[in-house]
Amino acid sequence: MTTSNVPPAVRLEGITKRFGDVVANDDVDFTLEKGSIHAVLGENGSGKTTLMSVLYGLYDQDEGEIVIDGEPRAVESPRDAMAAGVGMIHQHFQLVETMTVLQNIVLGHEPTENGLVDESAARDDVEEICSRYDFDVDEFLDTRVEELDLGAQQRVEIVKSLYRGAEILILDEPTAVLTPQEVESLMAVMNDLRADGRSLIFISHKLDEALGIADDITVLRDGEAIGTVRAEDTDEQELARMMVGREVLFDRLSREAEPGDPALEVEELWMSGDRGRDQVQGVDLTVREGEILGIAGVQGNGQSELVEGITGLRSVDDGSIRLGNEEITDRSRRARIESGIAYIPEDRQTEGLVQEYSLVRNALLGNQTVEPYATGGRIDWSAVKDHAEEIIEEFDVQPPTVENDAESLSGGNQQKFIVGREIGHDPDVMIAAHPTRGVDIGSIEFIHNRLIELREEGLAILVVSSKLEEIQKLSDRIAVMYEGEFVDVVDPERVTEEELGLLMTGGSLEDDVTEETETDTEAQA
Repeated sequence: MTTSNVPPAVRLEGITKRFGDVVANDDVDFTLEKGSIHAVLGENGSGKTTLMSVLYGLYDQDEGEIVIDGEPRAVESPRDAMAAGVGMIHQHFQLVETMTVLQNIVLGHEPTENGLVDESAARDDVEEICSRYDFDVDEFLDTRVEELDLGAQQRVEIVKSLYRGAEILILDEPTAVLTPQEVESLMAVMNDLRADGRSLIFISHKLDEALGIADDITVLRDGEAIGTVRAEDTDEQELARMMVGREVLFDRLSREAEPGDPALEVEELWMSGDRGRDQVQGVDLTVREGEILGIAGVQGNGQSELVEGITGLRSVDDGSIRLGNEEITDRSRRARIESGIAYIPEDRQTEGLVQEYSLVRNALLGNQTVEPYATGGRIDWSAVKDHAEEIIEEFDVQPPTVENDAESLSGGNQQKFIVGREIGHDPDVMIAAHPTRGVDIGSIEFIHNRLIELREEGLAILVVSSKLEEIQKLSDRIAVMYEGEFVDVVDPERVTEEELGLLMTGGSLEDDVTEETETDTEAQA
């Protein structure tokens, strides 16, 4: 608990940051009390990541002052930030995939003896950190980062910051790739760090997590600080209103249409992974017209390979894929797009967009041979520009300029652009891998509503997501994938997040779980 003679860990005073004519932060004040967790919420483009990037030295502020531990600091680079005890775990990890975990953690800060790297001392220091905060990173110090799932890579990033002496940690969307059990473990670590006197800034789109872990919550909107509240004195609805300026719907979305004929069928699909072993093992699935089938699972259990097999990005070893009555197993990626399969990819930065291309050029991707964007082998750039402008307007992509390069957009705005582009293909089947990853609550609601509208219009939709609340909110059925197989198919209205988490980690439910869950639901009602 902060007392009058203990200065805040961080105080940002009147921070203003401009990018040309765009004001990303407008006279923002922010205070992180020492030994506390402060959540920062806001829609995509609200300025929260920009504000934290100023603190971490990735951007120079145009106006304002940074005060750390009571002393004004000139933070002109991440090196300056780290020297001041500030570490940042980015949403997209900053690791060298071909190097080992230990090498990544100590990179640039290797202990030496007689002019040589003292690997033994480095290992001892890292193992002490892991033991202190109950991390399991010490179990795979000699493993290459490229062999780890995203959850493990995140833990490596946290240990790397702690190894470099961070007393102030900025965590940008740290739970986006975690299961409920892993989220619980991360929260325990954050509590331990707070109890140890460290100060944390927690950027998240998940209101329940912010309320559950934070002491204070600051909401940004349109680059301005709307307000700071104590977590114990607010709730999800109030925070949502602060973020988007209106009421937000949290309940499961209603259904009107009944599923029709099979639109996508997969039978006995087998696929190898990058390291040779079977990642997809005899999977069967059917998605009907007017249905959303959700696939839940811990990342790395075959979901990515399955989606890539269906969309034509990866070859299959055995089995068949049918679109309507047509066999498409051996068709190319382009042929599948032209047949009516749209795809919201898992990794927007490397699979969904060409970062150095303008939004106009990115709007063309997947439409290069489709009228009205291409006629007689020639691209109609005027039509493509109109398409890009329609996406920006309908999906509120910020900043709203079609000539901007994709890399200039925040991750959430990149995601909204991709979703809009793929819906604009007018598909028969939509494959959506993590459709709202890194997207703010207002945009999540919008994207969810658009997917439901498409479902009501008869579209067959396959959704893969690590966000269980999203899977339960959208899906008509949920298939749970573990080690390359579907271990169960459950009713989203009759299964709990805890039961889904159990299935995702290889557990099983009792035969009468459906009846028990239904009884519990009726009793609660």
